[in-house]
Amino acid sequence: NDSQRQATKDAGAIAGLNVLRIINEPTAAALAYGLDKNLQDEKNVLIFDLGGGTFDVSVLTIDEGSMFEVRSTAGDTHLGGEDFDNRMVTHFVEEFRRKHRKDLRKSVRALRRLRTACERAKRTLSSSAEASIEIDALFEGIDFYSKITRARFEELCMDLFRSTLEPVERALNDAKMGKSQIHEVVLVGGSTRIPKIQKLLRDYFNG
Repeated sequence: NDSQRQATKDAGAIAGLNVLRIINEPTAAALAYGLDKNLQDEKNVLIFDLGGGTFDVSVLTIDEGSMFEVRSTAGDTHLGGEDFDNRMVTHFVEEFRRKHRKDLRKSVRALRRLRTACERAKRTLSSSAEASIEIDALFEGIDFYSKITRARFEELCMDLFRSTLEPVERALNDAKMGKSQIHEVVLVGGSTRIPKIQKLLRDYFNG
């Protein structure tokens, strides 16, 4: 909104910058990827921005004069990497309970350590088929060593992964475009490194 834009301008001025104009995030992403370069014609771009805690989809049109028009936005302010971490944490809390008959949720510190390990495992699974969890003295002096495969992680999060396609559809409908009219899909945010999310998008846009 306008007050946020003004606050951003003011922050820039305080930092000693000459603020020419404020552009919104999807436009910034398109610029960062150089999508405005060497245009022969109009280009329609879908920005798929899946971060730690929020999810945004935007459809932009860029013309030859590097003019950007945001045609639509959609998303989910309560979906992101943290939700995927939560699924993995729950999975390992259950495993710990089965193995040791103890409830990790009684200890904030144990949960925090498990969450950190799960975040790391999630990142590993973007490039490997399997990840290890190794935490010494996780709870009541018990060491916890386990593994998770990419396939199992995808299973745990599949409904969340699939739910990202609904805002994509909404953004396209609001922009009055079919998926075949999108020339580029730009992935922004750490969670877009997850192979299954990339595959779902590829399949949705037919490659």
